[in-house]
Amino acid sequence: MLEGLVVHETIWILRLDKYLWAIRMFKTRTLAATAIASGKVRCNDTVVKASKQVAVGEVYELKNEAGIKLIEVVALVEQRKAFSEAVNYYNDLTPVEIQQPKQSSAFVEYTGKRQSKQGRPTKRDRRSLDRLL
Repeated sequence: MLEGLVVHETIWILRLDKYLWAIRMFKTRTLAATAIASGKVRCNDTVVKASKQVAVGEVYELKNEAGIKLIEVVALVEQRKAFSEAVNYYNDLTPVEIQQPKQSSAFVEYTGKRQSKQGRPTKRDRRSLDRLL
């Protein structure tokens, strides 16, 4: 009776700015839309619009202050997810040569800068320094 019935999958129409926000590439959707509008997001070497529909298998190139990132869409997601879940919706294809190395501590031993978490001298410390001098 139901042999000829074809069930279609639910097709989501998902905007690029919403997808990039949902997978935590940008902090807000407005920042995502601004980056897209300024040409910092490309698909197949072409500048795209924020309203572009995202499809599984597409590769996007994102440029930001941290560097260049290449991502491939694995699955679509409408709502923002935690980072641990969001990484399941894209593959990071960024080559090792392009990836920015993790920055080491900003503290340099002999530049006269204070170590981190070591604030200004207290009143007691300053008085003891004055007694020495």
